[in-house]
Amino acid sequence: MTTTSTTPDIRPPTEHAPPPAPRRTRGWFGALLLRLHFYAGVLVGPFILVAATSGALYAITPAVEQVVYDHELHVPATSTTLSLAEQIDIAEASVGGDDVTLSAVRPAPEPGDTTRVMFAEEGLGSSESRAVFVDPGTGEVRGDLTVYGTSGALPLRTWVDQLHRSLHLGDVGRFYSELAASWLGVVALAGLGLWIVRVRRTRRKAEMVRPSLRARGYRRLFSWHTSLGVWVLLGALFLSATGITWSQLAGGRVGDLRSALSWETPAVSTSLGDGGAAPSGEHAGHGGTAAEPPGAANPATFDAVLAIGQRYNVDTGLVEIRPPAEPGTAWVVQEIQRSYPTEVDAVAIDGTTMQVVDRTDFDEFPMPAKLTRWGIDLHMGSLFGLANQVVLFLVAGTIATMVVLGYLMWWRRRPTRSPRTLAGSPPRRGVLRGAPWWGIAAVLAVACLVGWALPLVGWTLAGFVVLDVVLGAVAASQSGRSSVSARPESGRET
Repeated sequence: MTTTSTTPDIRPPTEHAPPPAPRRTRGWFGALLLRLHFYAGVLVGPFILVAATSGALYAITPAVEQVVYDHELHVPATSTTLSLAEQIDIAEASVGGDDVTLSAVRPAPEPGDTTRVMFAEEGLGSSESRAVFVDPGTGEVRGDLTVYGTSGALPLRTWVDQLHRSLHLGDVGRFYSELAASWLGVVALAGLGLWIVRVRRTRRKAEMVRPSLRARGYRRLFSWHTSLGVWVLLGALFLSATGITWSQLAGGRVGDLRSALSWETPAVSTSLGDGGAAPSGEHAGHGGTAAEPPGAANPATFDAVLAIGQRYNVDTGLVEIRPPAEPGTAWVVQEIQRSYPTEVDAVAIDGTTMQVVDRTDFDEFPMPAKLTRWGIDLHMGSLFGLANQVVLFLVAGTIATMVVLGYLMWWRRRPTRSPRTLAGSPPRRGVLRGAPWWGIAAVLAVACLVGWALPLVGWTLAGFVVLDVVLGAVAASQSGRSSVSARPESGRET
């Protein structure tokens, strides 16, 4: 038997060689945007999808509830009209009991509409009231429903609204919508950056602004995702910015900024002494804090204070009359028309002397307050009526479609030779190693600023980084084990 041996390889192993110095890469910023867009889309996509889908449903509920609740909202028009006092007496007799308190009245805005007599009652949620719908011509009670917020949402719209805002999970569930609203803007801006990079390089520029019907597979999905994204960009940024104002954490930042810049919405003062003004936030139509139940109010006073308000600045049919919330405060007659032109003028009236003690006029609001009012009403679909609601439905539906397309693209990019791999791999890591120092500093500064303004973005972004590091370490470990097992032996016997 003959023994032979080969000369051992005495070169140092490659795993102990010093890593090569990183090269500066011109396209590092585009690669960074791609990685951010990918991780945010994959991990936050489900939240954006739910928010967009429920938002699309909410956009059409004002029109739907006009049909579903037609009996409560509409009546045959008559030539006679009962006084508010008579309608209130009928509503109070209908509800009965001592556990309800008259809290507000909304007179019928047009012939053929019902009057809402609203009561505070134990067991109702925040911003909820019990509303009795009275025919102003005959006094017939047409319905008894729970309504929500300044918008007066009926049960169907309230249910969809709570689904959109909190998944019916209360304050804890509101973090979902804040996460979706905060990341929607970040993902949209990252997508815009990628679109600019791609449109400068590609020869198929037409596919970047309109879907390609000839393409197949991944390219077709990419064309639809990209072209829809550029058309819906402004709508997505608008919904993100206005949606954040309702959030718990980032919304507080917005409130602090508006307060520091004196951009608050003027509120009519109901104090008859040295007290401050009663709260009157512009977000009341989409949630808020319920007012304290008022004491017993004389039904006859409602007609009187409405007449006084109409002599001043109340000149629209959509009006809410609120009795004093507590002793020493005034009655309030306020316009609640959220469609354009916006009518939210209000007067405060001393119920004893019947004198106007304060008033607010929308025409005199500072421009930031007007923009806030219009932005919120546009987000809720009330500023331009049905046209507003249709556009919101299309924008929200398109955002939901883009999320689905993104997941399909991810699945299409999976390695076909590995049946265990269910989705595509993320874009390459380590892009910041090829960035100049000022680029890294700018990225860190922007990340810190966004993390402060949008806390949920900051926390989840940190989570993305940790996840990426862990996945990179696992991949490196597996690669190292594979290379060791594949290395040839230094010698053998024959």
